[in-house]
Amino acid sequence: MQKVVIYTDGGARNNPGPAGAGVAIYEGDPSTGSGRELSSIKKFLGSQTNNWAEYEAVAIALTEAKRLRLTERTLEIRMDSKLVVEQVMGNWKIKEPTLKPQCAKVRALLKDFAAYSFVHIPREENAEADRLVNEAIDEAI
Repeated sequence: MQKVVIYTDGGARNNPGPAGAGVAIYEGDPSTGSGRELSSIKKFLGSQTNNWAEYEAVAIALTEAKRLRLTERTLEIRMDSKLVVEQVMGNWKIKEPTLKPQCAKVRALLKDFAAYSFVHIPREENAEADRLVNEAIDEAI
């Protein structure tokens, strides 16, 4: 059984400002040419900060993965926010009060999955999720 690769991104213009989330879920690894897209989501988030939007994108991705019945699969969540990766994994403290409930929401969702990992990737490797974020914001404003 192939792993599931999930790309997430969140962003806000003017930080805080109009924000969006983007998610692309694949069976297999699209970076090797063996990925098959299972779902893509773009969502406008109102006025938020970049980091809040990054967390929300992960929460949206995990909710969609659960809807797709991927809870017994190994998830690899790839994102360009090192802050979110390190905070979710418990390596960095969460200093911003608005991010504590976001992190708690993500951690609660992760309990539904058998196996997962978070991978910090360079921004240029997250182009699809970034495109979805910008489309969500552009369509809303």
